[in-house]
Amino acid sequence: MAEETNGAQPAEAPKVNMRVLAQFVRDLSFENVAAQKKLQGSNVQPDIQVQVSLDANKRDVENQYEVATKFKITSKNKEDDQALFIVELDYVGVFLIENVPAEQLHPFLLIECPRMIFPFARRIISDVTRDGGFPPLNLDTVDFLALYKQEIQRQAALRAQQGDAPVAN
Repeated sequence: MAEETNGAQPAEAPKVNMRVLAQFVRDLSFENVAAQKKLQGSNVQPDIQVQVSLDANKRDVENQYEVATKFKITSKNKEDDQALFIVELDYVGVFLIENVPAEQLHPFLLIECPRMIFPFARRIISDVTRDGGFPPLNLDTVDFLALYKQEIQRQAALRAQQGDAPVAN
């Protein structure tokens, strides 16, 4: 049996519009420490550490945002803890975002936007490590939702800690 709506249509939320307007490398650094220190040998067993941080800023143009994904990758030899290489990449996307409710904008910028540009940053890191004399480093997919939740928890803990600190007179 069909439900009557008395002619009223349910209000639909406006459709979210997101477009990548531009993407670019803001900063890129690759340091081949192994070559500089003339490290040699077949006993190299790399231990790779990846740090990811995010930043988002409103641009002067309406509904445009700049989202930066920053990667710092350090590779050390497991055997002697000697650095092999260091990669730092600051990769930025410029986005047009419309119809995202204000309370959802912050997580949208720091989860969905980095997810869109991550494959391009991964490719740059792969190419740079290969061109730097190492096997190409293919980063695992980053869980930007977990990264966002972790940062929110860290900020909440910091605020709680500062709230418990004695006030200086």
